[in-house]
Amino acid sequence: MLDSANYTPRLKASYKDTIRAALKEEFGYKNDMQIPRLDKIVLNIGCGAEAVKDSKKAKAAVEDLTAIAGQKALATKAKKSIAGFRVREEMPLGAKVTLRGDRMYEFLDRLTTIAMPRIRDFRGVKPSFDGRGNFAMGIKEHIVFPEIDFDKVDEVWGMDIIITTTAQTDAEAKSLLKHFSMPFTA
Repeated sequence: MLDSANYTPRLKASYKDTIRAALKEEFGYKNDMQIPRLDKIVLNIGCGAEAVKDSKKAKAAVEDLTAIAGQKALATKAKKSIAGFRVREEMPLGAKVTLRGDRMYEFLDRLTTIAMPRIRDFRGVKPSFDGRGNFAMGIKEHIVFPEIDFDKVDEVWGMDIIITTTAQTDAEAKSLLKHFSMPFTA
């Protein structure tokens, strides 16, 4: 799907065709380079105590995150040993992946149109911005993504999703993400 030379993700085309113009009009930008855009999306799964007891758990998290992202995930490792938690330095404790370009737009499309509607009792996403135009959210179960085979999952993990934008303010970033169909609660 991403291999075709002339293929453009749906949200990327929508951004170029309509979202840029809408944001320029809404905020009154003088220059096209001022218009906020998506920079990257970082996905993170932390296995915690399960990875300490069984090293295969962290490897399974890497495999699941690789399937979700469509890109090889990295194992996150402990920076230092903590005897009370039985953690040794360089012990794998989770997985992370950074998406940019077409894969980033494809993931955001799958997140908003496929994964979020599959979440039980979903009423929207609480706006959680950092003051510089970046958005963070958490998902309690990584199995809402269609790439994960529910029957083969032995452990259900939570997942952090951080969307980094070039917006200067939270209002600009919220407007950008609303145009990308992010279902905010308020």
